[in-house]
Amino acid sequence: MTDLPPAVRLDHVAASRKEGDAARRVLSAEDFATARAEIMQWPGYTPTPLLHLAALAREIGVGEILYKDEGPRFGLGSFKALGGSYAGLRVLQREISRSLGRDVPLAEIRNGEHAAECAAITLVSATDGNHGRSLAWGCQRFGAPCRIYIHAEVSEGRAQAMRDLGAEVIRIDGDYDDSVDLAKSEAEANGWFVVSDTSWPGYALPPRDVMAGYGVMTQEICEALETPPTHVFLQGGVGGLAAGVVAGLRQYWSEDAPRVVIVEPELAACLFESGKTGIATNVAIEEETLMAGLSCGEPSELAWEILVEEASDFLTIPEALVAPGVRLLARPLPGDPAVEAGESAVAGLAALIAARQDEDLSAQLGLDGDARVLLIGSEGVTDPAIFERIMGGSDAA
Repeated sequence: MTDLPPAVRLDHVAASRKEGDAARRVLSAEDFATARAEIMQWPGYTPTPLLHLAALAREIGVGEILYKDEGPRFGLGSFKALGGSYAGLRVLQREISRSLGRDVPLAEIRNGEHAAECAAITLVSATDGNHGRSLAWGCQRFGAPCRIYIHAEVSEGRAQAMRDLGAEVIRIDGDYDDSVDLAKSEAEANGWFVVSDTSWPGYALPPRDVMAGYGVMTQEICEALETPPTHVFLQGGVGGLAAGVVAGLRQYWSEDAPRVVIVEPELAACLFESGKTGIATNVAIEEETLMAGLSCGEPSELAWEILVEEASDFLTIPEALVAPGVRLLARPLPGDPAVEAGESAVAGLAALIAARQDEDLSAQLGLDGDARVLLIGSEGVTDPAIFERIMGGSDAA
């Protein structure tokens, strides 16, 4: 039996968007083109499915729901496969170019021509799971040592997946932001290189490369459509996914780009709070959300430069919507494709359904029977044990 997530009232902030060109300045068309040209050469590259959830669209009263399913991406189960690995490759390129005194093409590293140099460059990052898995996969392919820092609540299944790719995994007490701090401090002390998906003062190149890698996904979406969606609902986290996607949509569709709605857990709503103030705002993580990949209390400053200009709305969703959203995708309405998705993949879907159950919020978001809504299914089943517990009825896996 298929049930929609329960009706709840969502918190909403209508943003006061700033004027600017960050969608083209922070991430240039050349940034996206370079990333795409490289990633399309990787073994196993193929566009992921853009699914039409027609029955669900009829059920909630919108014109179309488009769901970009990143579950099959490079066998890693997440859109992060596009970002962390590419950013790690770019760090290796910059360091090897510096040491050899010439510009080293990405293809030389990809093809193993600098294996000795790669083996001497240690790449590190903090992660809730998917970014670290992507970096570990890239390091394994390019021959660089990899250290991944995880916090206390990251599942053991996700930790083991990174070990299986050759990474040394360091688990700490504290939350995601604490793991970011430790990765930074130990990298600085040991001459290692941080490959993070979030930026801070003086650190921007790898996060920019991460977002440029995400542009591959956006380009695939745009090329599959004849007309742009009216709305895109995007998961929050540090903001890298959202910023990378909206920059790509703005560059491709220009003034016809869709309305941007950012969705976060109530328990980790740093972009929501930033939307209130108009400046990047940190929040304390007091309790971990089931949406592990979105449990971030500090926005990426680089991503926020884009989102403060492009995002029209910010929403938070309660934990009660997450597991029902996972089950709805896996056991869909008749006629819709079944999708096995991870917990962080359903934030936009859950928010869209809840918004359509609230007449006032629908009006504020401009959602009606003609709305064509794009959702990013950001991960597949990246932890089978958690997925099985959710499918068995547990709402707190």
